[in-house]
Amino acid sequence: MSNPELARAYRHCRALARSHYENFPVASLLLPRRLRDPVAAIYAFARHADDLADEGDAPPEARLAALADWETGLLETLAGQPAPEPILLACSDSILRFGLPVELFQDLLSAFRQDVTQTRYADFGELMQYCRRSANPVGRLLLRLHGVVDPRREAESDAICSALQLINFYQDLRQDILENDRVYLPQDELARFEVSEADLRAGRDSTALRRLLQFQYSRARRLLRSGAPLGRALRGRFGLEIRAIVLGGSRVLDRLQNSAPFARPRLTTGDRLWLLWHALRKTGPGPQK
Repeated sequence: MSNPELARAYRHCRALARSHYENFPVASLLLPRRLRDPVAAIYAFARHADDLADEGDAPPEARLAALADWETGLLETLAGQPAPEPILLACSDSILRFGLPVELFQDLLSAFRQDVTQTRYADFGELMQYCRRSANPVGRLLLRLHGVVDPRREAESDAICSALQLINFYQDLRQDILENDRVYLPQDELARFEVSEADLRAGRDSTALRRLLQFQYSRARRLLRSGAPLGRALRGRFGLEIRAIVLGGSRVLDRLQNSAPFARPRLTTGDRLWLLWHALRKTGPGPQK
């Protein structure tokens, strides 16, 4: 990478990726070296857009305007204009070098705009439509970076990414409603299990809430397992990375299913070593619970 400005832009993206603690690997050492920079750029693009959607006390109109400016900046940088932000410079370079569909980045932005305007989901189908744009594009971009264009593998990737998105929701139930007035549990299922939003706000444990959450966890596990063949189908470090991510999601679900509601389990160094060992052995996620 001979362009010093571009090199600095990628360093900025890598630093941003490292600075945010996540249960799931971001540009980890399992990835081939040549792909760590574009993966960090994709993460930084999405992370910044997510921050714009949740920007302090800014009114919705200001957040939507900021997201529109972020999209315009990307498109103008791709068209050859000077990049207004280092993240956009790195992202546009990755898009052009690897032939990544810019529409997938726009799907991500549409999900962040939805976060500004929609805070409740009537049913699971509506929630999955959100996941289709908030999570699945990342997996599809990773496949493209590895030269994989296959509807079956894309469907498996979508299942994994949607499951991971749901798992993140379950870890942040109370935080989402208290900080952003967002509820990512389907409204019809809250009603069916007789759980109120007041219960979520108060962090109130109950048998009804536990039943509701166990139902959510089991469904997310089925979704995760349906995408697991992707990690066994792909060779090399990318397949290893996918297997580790699936095992990580399964591990977090184990912790959630065996914890009180509103738990926020985090993977330890010991967990990560366990994930690596089982990913190397091509062990699948745990049994359905």
